[in-house]
Amino acid sequence: MAKGVRLVITLECTECRTNPDKRSNGVSRYTTQKNRRNTTNRIELKKFCTHCNKHTIHKEIK
Repeated sequence: MAKGVRLVITLECTECRTNPDKRSNGVSRYTTQKNRRNTTNRIELKKFCTHCNKHTIHKEIK
């Protein structure tokens, strides 16, 4: 079976790790897909974080 071009990646909130004054404990994570041929660098998207209760930058983690 041939391996596909699309990868499942995890996006993690950048402010949850550094902000101790957030609404609740934990780290917001999203899963999505990316094309490994078109996007070789790590992705940064602005998503809603339920722990910070606002839109923050989520970076791709390994």
